[in-house]
Amino acid sequence: MPKVHSQFICQQCGYSQSRWAGKCPSCDTWNSLVETVKQVQSSRLKVQNKGKVYKLSEVKTEEKGRRGTGEAELDNILGGGLVPGMVVLVAGEPGIGKSTLLTQVATGWKGKKVLYICGEESAGQVGLRVTRLGNRKAGDVLLMESTDADEIVGKIEEEKPEMVIVDSIQTLTTSELMGTAGSVGQVRECAQRLTWQAKRLEIPMFLVGHVTKEGNIAGPAVLMHVVDTVLWFEGERSQSLRLVRVVKNRFGPTDDVGVFEMTERGLVAVGNPSKLLLAQRVKNVSGSVVSVVMEGTRPLLVEIQALTTPSAAAIPRRIATGVDFARMQTLVAVLSARAGLRLSDVDIFVNVTGGIRLADRGVDLAICLAVASAFLNRSLPAE
Repeated sequence: MPKVHSQFICQQCGYSQSRWAGKCPSCDTWNSLVETVKQVQSSRLKVQNKGKVYKLSEVKTEEKGRRGTGEAELDNILGGGLVPGMVVLVAGEPGIGKSTLLTQVATGWKGKKVLYICGEESAGQVGLRVTRLGNRKAGDVLLMESTDADEIVGKIEEEKPEMVIVDSIQTLTTSELMGTAGSVGQVRECAQRLTWQAKRLEIPMFLVGHVTKEGNIAGPAVLMHVVDTVLWFEGERSQSLRLVRVVKNRFGPTDDVGVFEMTERGLVAVGNPSKLLLAQRVKNVSGSVVSVVMEGTRPLLVEIQALTTPSAAAIPRRIATGVDFARMQTLVAVLSARAGLRLSDVDIFVNVTGGIRLADRGVDLAICLAVASAFLNRSLPAE
Protein backbone atom coordinates (compact mmCIF):
# COMPACT_ATOMS: atom_id res chain seq x y z
CA MET A 1 0.00 0.00 0.00
CA PRO A 2 1.23 3.52 -0.70
CA LYS A 3 2.38 5.58 2.25
CA VAL A 4 0.36 8.73 2.86
CA HIS A 5 2.28 11.92 3.58
CA SER A 6 1.43 15.60 3.38
CA GLN A 7 3.24 18.48 1.77
CA PHE A 8 2.66 22.22 1.64
CA ILE A 9 2.11 23.68 -1.82
CA CYS A 10 2.01 27.39 -2.70
CA GLN A 11 -1.32 28.31 -4.28
CA GLN A 12 0.37 31.02 -6.35
CA CYS A 13 3.48 29.47 -7.89
CA GLY A 14 3.20 25.74 -7.08
CA TYR A 15 6.34 25.57 -4.91
CA SER A 16 6.21 22.65 -2.44
CA GLN A 17 8.00 21.81 0.80
CA SER A 18 7.51 19.52 3.78
CA ARG A 19 6.81 22.22 6.40
CA TRP A 20 4.45 25.17 6.63
CA ALA A 21 5.83 28.71 6.38
CA GLY A 22 4.16 32.08 6.56
CA LYS A 23 5.71 33.23 3.29
CA CYS A 24 6.46 31.23 0.17
CA PRO A 25 10.27 31.06 -0.33
CA SER A 26 9.81 31.08 -4.10
CA CYS A 27 7.34 33.90 -4.86
CA ASP A 28 7.26 35.69 -1.45
CA THR A 29 3.46 35.43 -1.19
CA TRP A 30 2.14 35.43 2.37
CA ASN A 31 -0.17 32.67 3.70
CA SER A 32 -0.18 30.79 0.38
CA LEU A 33 1.25 27.43 1.52
CA VAL A 34 -1.56 24.88 1.87
CA GLU A 35 -1.27 21.35 3.24
CA THR A 36 -2.03 18.69 0.63
CA VAL A 37 -2.05 14.90 0.73
CA LYS A 38 0.85 13.27 -1.10
CA GLN A 39 0.98 9.54 -1.68
CA VAL A 40 4.46 8.04 -1.91
CA GLN A 41 4.90 4.54 -3.29
CA SER A 42 7.09 2.17 -1.28
CA SER A 43 10.49 1.53 -2.82
CA ARG A 44 9.73 -2.20 -2.85
CA LEU A 45 6.74 -1.74 -5.16
CA LYS A 46 7.03 -1.67 -8.90
CA VAL A 47 5.43 0.99 -11.02
CA GLN A 48 2.16 -0.28 -12.50
CA ASN A 49 0.48 1.41 -15.44
CA LYS A 50 -3.18 0.42 -15.21
CA GLY A 51 -4.62 3.46 -16.95
CA LYS A 52 -6.49 2.55 -20.14
CA VAL A 53 -5.75 4.45 -23.34
CA TYR A 54 -8.52 5.23 -25.84
CA LYS A 55 -8.45 6.35 -29.43
CA LEU A 56 -10.34 9.59 -29.90
CA SER A 57 -12.37 8.00 -32.71
CA GLU A 58 -13.49 5.21 -30.34
CA VAL A 59 -14.70 7.47 -27.54
CA LYS A 60 -18.48 7.55 -27.12
CA THR A 61 -19.59 11.17 -27.37
CA GLU A 62 -23.37 10.91 -27.03
CA GLU A 63 -24.73 12.86 -24.07
CA LYS A 64 -26.45 10.77 -21.42
CA GLY A 65 -29.97 11.67 -20.46
CA ARG A 66 -30.44 14.56 -18.06
CA ARG A 67 -32.51 14.25 -14.93
CA GLY A 68 -34.82 16.99 -13.78
CA THR A 69 -34.38 18.31 -10.24
CA GLY A 70 -38.09 18.87 -9.67
CA GLU A 71 -37.54 22.65 -9.73
CA ALA A 72 -38.21 23.94 -13.26
CA GLU A 73 -36.36 27.23 -12.73
CA LEU A 74 -33.28 25.39 -11.48
CA ASP A 75 -33.41 22.96 -14.41
CA ASN A 76 -33.47 25.87 -16.85
CA ILE A 77 -30.28 27.49 -15.56
CA LEU A 78 -28.52 24.11 -15.36
CA GLY A 79 -29.09 23.62 -19.08
CA GLY A 80 -32.03 21.23 -18.86
CA GLY A 81 -31.35 19.25 -15.68
CA LEU A 82 -28.59 17.21 -14.08
CA VAL A 83 -26.04 15.18 -16.03
CA PRO A 84 -24.96 11.85 -14.43
CA GLY A 85 -21.85 12.50 -12.34
CA MET A 86 -22.38 16.26 -12.39
CA VAL A 87 -21.05 18.10 -9.31
CA VAL A 88 -22.72 21.44 -8.52
CA LEU A 89 -21.38 23.95 -5.99
CA VAL A 90 -24.12 26.17 -4.50
CA ALA A 91 -22.62 29.22 -2.78
CA GLY A 92 -24.08 32.23 -1.02
CA GLU A 93 -24.31 34.14 2.24
CA PRO A 94 -25.73 32.46 5.38
CA GLY A 95 -29.52 32.37 5.44
CA ILE A 96 -29.89 33.23 1.75
CA GLY A 97 -31.74 30.00 0.89
CA LYS A 98 -29.13 27.43 -0.19
CA SER A 99 -30.27 24.67 2.17
CA THR A 100 -33.91 25.48 1.51
CA LEU A 101 -33.54 25.04 -2.24
CA LEU A 102 -31.60 21.78 -1.91
CA THR A 103 -34.12 20.42 0.61
CA GLN A 104 -36.83 21.09 -1.95
CA VAL A 105 -34.78 19.27 -4.59
CA ALA A 106 -34.18 16.30 -2.27
CA THR A 107 -37.83 15.91 -1.30
CA GLY A 108 -38.99 16.55 -4.87
CA TRP A 109 -37.22 13.45 -6.21
CA LYS A 110 -40.09 11.11 -5.35
CA GLY A 111 -39.31 7.44 -5.77
CA LYS A 112 -35.56 8.05 -6.01
CA LYS A 113 -32.98 7.53 -3.30
CA VAL A 114 -31.30 10.76 -2.16
CA LEU A 115 -28.45 10.89 0.39
CA TYR A 116 -28.42 14.16 2.36
CA ILE A 117 -25.21 14.77 4.36
CA CYS A 118 -25.90 16.87 7.47
CA GLY A 119 -22.62 18.57 8.30
CA GLU A 120 -24.00 21.73 9.89
CA GLU A 121 -27.41 20.61 11.16
CA SER A 122 -28.73 17.53 12.87
CA ALA A 123 -31.08 15.14 11.12
CA GLY A 124 -33.89 16.45 13.32
CA GLN A 125 -33.30 20.03 12.20
CA VAL A 126 -33.43 18.98 8.55
CA GLY A 127 -36.68 17.15 9.29
CA LEU A 128 -38.14 20.30 10.83
CA ARG A 129 -37.25 22.24 7.68
CA VAL A 130 -39.00 19.63 5.55
CA THR A 131 -42.09 20.01 7.72
CA ARG A 132 -41.95 23.79 7.43
CA LEU A 133 -41.80 23.50 3.66
CA GLY A 134 -45.14 21.73 3.54
CA ASN A 135 -44.84 18.16 4.82
CA ARG A 136 -43.46 16.87 1.56
CA LYS A 137 -43.19 13.09 1.23
CA ALA A 138 -39.53 12.41 1.82
CA GLY A 139 -39.47 8.67 2.46
CA ASP A 140 -36.63 8.08 -0.02
CA VAL A 141 -34.34 10.76 1.48
CA LEU A 142 -31.55 9.29 3.61
CA LEU A 143 -30.03 11.60 6.24
CA MET A 144 -26.46 11.10 7.44
CA GLU A 145 -24.87 13.11 10.24
CA SER A 146 -21.15 13.13 9.45
CA THR A 147 -18.23 15.45 8.79
CA ASP A 148 -15.77 12.70 7.80
CA ALA A 149 -15.21 12.84 4.04
CA ASP A 150 -13.86 9.29 3.88
CA GLU A 151 -16.86 7.96 5.80
CA ILE A 152 -19.19 9.76 3.40
CA VAL A 153 -17.38 8.35 0.36
CA GLY A 154 -17.80 4.87 1.84
CA LYS A 155 -21.50 5.41 2.52
CA ILE A 156 -22.04 6.56 -1.08
CA GLU A 157 -20.35 3.34 -2.22
CA GLU A 158 -22.61 1.30 0.06
CA GLU A 159 -25.98 2.98 -0.60
CA LYS A 160 -25.54 3.84 -4.31
CA PRO A 161 -27.99 6.80 -4.10
CA GLU A 162 -29.29 8.57 -7.19
CA MET A 163 -28.34 11.99 -5.79
CA VAL A 164 -26.04 13.26 -3.02
CA ILE A 165 -26.34 16.61 -1.22
CA VAL A 166 -23.49 17.73 1.06
CA ASP A 167 -24.31 20.59 3.44
CA SER A 168 -21.66 21.89 3.62
CA ILE A 169 -18.23 21.22 2.09
CA GLN A 170 -16.55 23.55 4.62
CA THR A 171 -17.55 21.28 7.53
CA LEU A 172 -15.84 18.15 6.17
CA THR A 173 -12.41 16.85 7.10
CA THR A 174 -10.16 13.93 6.27
CA SER A 175 -7.94 12.34 8.91
CA GLU A 176 -5.00 12.34 6.50
CA LEU A 177 -4.61 16.12 6.90
CA MET A 178 -3.90 18.03 10.11
CA GLY A 179 -5.83 21.17 9.19
CA THR A 180 -9.14 22.05 10.80
CA ALA A 181 -12.50 21.96 9.03
CA GLY A 182 -12.83 24.81 6.57
CA SER A 183 -9.10 25.20 6.00
CA VAL A 184 -7.91 25.48 2.42
CA GLY A 185 -6.24 22.07 2.38
CA GLN A 186 -9.20 20.24 3.93
CA VAL A 187 -11.77 21.85 1.62
CA ARG A 188 -9.78 21.04 -1.49
CA GLU A 189 -8.99 17.44 -0.55
CA CYS A 190 -12.54 16.64 0.58
CA ALA A 191 -14.03 18.18 -2.57
CA GLN A 192 -11.69 16.17 -4.77
CA ARG A 193 -12.56 12.89 -3.05
CA LEU A 194 -16.30 13.48 -3.26
CA THR A 195 -16.06 14.59 -6.89
CA TRP A 196 -14.05 11.49 -7.78
CA GLN A 197 -16.72 9.25 -6.22
CA ALA A 198 -19.54 11.11 -7.98
CA LYS A 199 -17.81 10.76 -11.36
CA ARG A 200 -16.99 7.10 -10.82
CA LEU A 201 -20.55 6.11 -9.87
CA GLU A 202 -22.20 8.71 -12.18
CA ILE A 203 -24.19 10.21 -9.30
CA PRO A 204 -25.16 13.91 -9.47
CA MET A 205 -23.97 15.77 -6.38
CA PHE A 206 -24.67 19.17 -4.80
CA LEU A 207 -22.09 20.81 -2.52
CA VAL A 208 -23.11 23.75 -0.34
CA GLY A 209 -20.36 26.37 -0.05
CA HIS A 210 -19.84 29.26 2.35
CA VAL A 211 -18.65 32.73 1.38
CA THR A 212 -16.09 34.97 3.07
CA LYS A 213 -16.75 38.47 4.38
CA GLU A 214 -15.28 39.77 1.11
CA GLY A 215 -18.02 37.94 -0.81
CA ASN A 216 -15.82 35.16 -2.23
CA ILE A 217 -16.33 31.42 -1.96
CA ALA A 218 -14.55 30.18 1.18
CA GLY A 219 -11.71 27.77 0.55
CA PRO A 220 -9.18 27.44 -2.27
CA ALA A 221 -9.72 28.86 -5.74
CA VAL A 222 -9.19 25.35 -7.10
CA LEU A 223 -12.57 24.38 -5.60
CA MET A 224 -14.32 26.13 -8.50
CA HIS A 225 -12.16 24.18 -10.95
CA VAL A 226 -12.91 20.81 -9.33
CA VAL A 227 -16.70 21.07 -9.66
CA ASP A 228 -18.65 21.16 -12.92
CA THR A 229 -21.09 23.95 -12.10
CA VAL A 230 -21.09 26.89 -9.70
CA LEU A 231 -24.37 28.54 -8.70
CA TRP A 232 -24.25 31.83 -6.79
CA PHE A 233 -27.12 33.03 -4.59
CA GLU A 234 -27.77 36.77 -4.51
CA GLY A 235 -30.30 38.85 -2.63
CA GLU A 236 -30.93 40.60 0.67
CA ARG A 237 -32.03 38.50 3.62
CA SER A 238 -34.51 41.20 4.62
CA GLN A 239 -36.24 40.92 1.24
CA SER A 240 -37.89 37.97 -0.48
CA LEU A 241 -36.20 38.12 -3.90
CA ARG A 242 -33.41 35.62 -4.63
CA LEU A 243 -31.29 35.41 -7.77
CA VAL A 244 -29.36 32.22 -8.57
CA ARG A 245 -26.60 33.11 -11.01
CA VAL A 246 -24.65 30.56 -13.06
CA VAL A 247 -20.96 31.38 -12.63
CA LYS A 248 -19.63 28.22 -14.28
CA ASN A 249 -21.30 25.37 -16.16
CA ARG A 250 -19.52 22.66 -18.13
CA PHE A 251 -22.81 21.25 -19.40
CA GLY A 252 -24.80 24.36 -20.25
CA PRO A 253 -24.84 28.16 -20.62
CA THR A 254 -22.99 30.36 -18.14
CA ASP A 255 -24.97 33.55 -18.64
CA ASP A 256 -28.34 32.55 -17.20
CA VAL A 257 -30.06 33.59 -13.98
CA GLY A 258 -32.87 31.97 -12.03
CA VAL A 259 -35.25 34.18 -10.05
CA PHE A 260 -36.99 32.93 -6.91
CA GLU A 261 -39.08 34.38 -4.10
CA MET A 262 -38.59 33.23 -0.53
CA THR A 263 -41.96 32.35 1.02
CA GLU A 264 -43.16 30.45 4.07
CA ARG A 265 -43.31 27.34 1.88
CA GLY A 266 -39.79 27.73 0.52
CA LEU A 267 -38.40 29.14 -2.72
CA VAL A 268 -40.90 29.72 -5.52
CA ALA A 269 -40.00 30.60 -9.12
CA VAL A 270 -40.94 34.17 -10.09
CA GLY A 271 -42.55 34.71 -13.49
CA ASN A 272 -42.34 38.53 -13.41
CA PRO A 273 -39.32 39.53 -11.28
CA SER A 274 -39.47 43.18 -12.41
CA LYS A 275 -42.82 43.60 -10.68
CA LEU A 276 -41.37 42.24 -7.46
CA LEU A 277 -38.26 44.45 -7.70
CA LEU A 278 -40.31 47.63 -8.12
CA ALA A 279 -43.11 46.75 -5.70
CA GLN A 280 -41.85 49.07 -2.93
CA ARG A 281 -40.57 51.91 -5.11
CA VAL A 282 -41.77 55.40 -4.20
CA LYS A 283 -42.41 57.60 -7.24
CA ASN A 284 -41.48 61.27 -7.66
CA VAL A 285 -38.49 61.05 -5.31
CA SER A 286 -35.10 62.51 -6.15
CA GLY A 287 -32.25 60.04 -6.56
CA SER A 288 -34.45 57.20 -7.84
CA VAL A 289 -34.16 55.90 -11.42
CA VAL A 290 -35.59 52.78 -13.07
CA SER A 291 -33.42 51.08 -15.68
CA VAL A 292 -33.54 47.95 -17.84
CA VAL A 293 -30.64 45.51 -17.43
CA MET A 294 -29.92 42.13 -18.97
CA GLU A 295 -29.40 39.36 -16.42
CA GLY A 296 -28.45 36.36 -18.48
CA THR A 297 -31.05 36.05 -21.22
CA ARG A 298 -33.86 37.93 -19.48
CA PRO A 299 -34.42 41.69 -19.16
CA LEU A 300 -35.11 43.08 -15.68
CA LEU A 301 -36.40 46.43 -14.46
CA VAL A 302 -34.31 47.55 -11.48
CA GLU A 303 -34.28 50.67 -9.32
CA ILE A 304 -31.03 52.61 -8.92
CA GLN A 305 -30.96 54.75 -5.78
CA ALA A 306 -28.51 57.55 -5.05
CA LEU A 307 -27.99 59.88 -2.11
CA THR A 308 -25.67 62.87 -1.84
CA THR A 309 -24.89 64.84 1.31
CA PRO A 310 -22.32 67.56 2.14
CA SER A 311 -19.15 65.89 3.39
CA ALA A 312 -17.67 66.77 6.77
CA ALA A 313 -14.45 64.89 6.03
CA ALA A 314 -11.43 65.99 4.03
CA ILE A 315 -11.97 63.05 1.67
CA PRO A 316 -15.64 62.54 0.72
CA ARG A 317 -17.11 59.08 1.16
CA ARG A 318 -18.11 56.98 -1.84
CA ILE A 319 -20.14 53.80 -1.22
CA ALA A 320 -21.52 51.56 -3.96
CA THR A 321 -23.82 48.61 -3.27
CA GLY A 322 -24.70 46.35 -6.17
CA VAL A 323 -22.49 48.12 -8.72
CA ASP A 324 -18.73 48.18 -9.25
CA PHE A 325 -17.12 50.77 -6.98
CA ALA A 326 -14.43 51.78 -9.49
CA ARG A 327 -17.06 52.17 -12.18
CA MET A 328 -19.14 54.41 -9.91
CA GLN A 329 -16.06 56.54 -9.18
CA THR A 330 -15.46 56.96 -12.91
CA LEU A 331 -19.05 58.04 -13.55
CA VAL A 332 -18.88 60.57 -10.71
CA ALA A 333 -15.70 62.00 -12.25
CA VAL A 334 -17.46 62.30 -15.62
CA LEU A 335 -20.36 64.17 -14.00
CA SER A 336 -17.94 66.55 -12.30
CA ALA A 337 -15.85 67.21 -15.40
CA ARG A 338 -18.48 67.21 -18.16
CA ALA A 339 -21.82 67.95 -16.52
CA GLY A 340 -20.69 70.84 -14.32
CA LEU A 341 -21.74 69.22 -11.03
CA ARG A 342 -19.55 70.07 -8.02
CA LEU A 343 -19.30 66.61 -6.48
CA SER A 344 -15.80 66.90 -5.02
CA ASP A 345 -17.04 67.86 -1.55
CA VAL A 346 -20.13 65.65 -1.17
CA ASP A 347 -20.60 62.08 0.07
CA ILE A 348 -22.19 59.84 -2.56
CA PHE A 349 -24.06 56.59 -1.95
CA VAL A 350 -25.36 54.37 -4.77
CA ASN A 351 -27.54 51.30 -4.23
CA VAL A 352 -29.33 48.72 -6.37
CA THR A 353 -32.55 47.50 -4.74
CA GLY A 354 -33.21 43.82 -4.24
CA GLY A 355 -29.63 42.91 -3.36
CA ILE A 356 -28.70 42.41 -7.02
CA ARG A 357 -25.12 42.90 -8.24
CA LEU A 358 -25.03 44.48 -11.70
CA ALA A 359 -22.20 44.13 -14.19
CA ASP A 360 -24.13 45.45 -17.20
CA ARG A 361 -22.52 48.67 -18.51
CA GLY A 362 -25.93 49.67 -19.82
CA VAL A 363 -26.82 50.86 -16.32
CA ASP A 364 -24.19 53.65 -16.42
CA LEU A 365 -26.67 56.28 -17.59
CA ALA A 366 -29.11 55.35 -14.83
CA ILE A 367 -26.36 55.75 -12.21
CA CYS A 368 -25.44 59.18 -13.59
CA LEU A 369 -29.07 60.30 -13.63
CA ALA A 370 -29.65 59.03 -10.08
CA VAL A 371 -26.59 60.88 -8.73
CA ALA A 372 -27.50 64.07 -10.61
CA SER A 373 -31.10 63.83 -9.43
CA ALA A 374 -30.02 63.43 -5.81
CA PHE A 375 -27.48 66.26 -6.03
CA LEU A 376 -29.94 68.70 -7.65
CA ASN A 377 -32.84 67.40 -5.50
CA ARG A 378 -35.03 66.99 -8.58
CA SER A 379 -37.03 63.87 -9.33
CA LEU A 380 -37.09 62.46 -12.84
CA PRO A 381 -40.40 62.27 -14.75
CA ALA A 382 -42.31 59.06 -14.07
CA GLU A 383 -42.52 58.35 -17.79
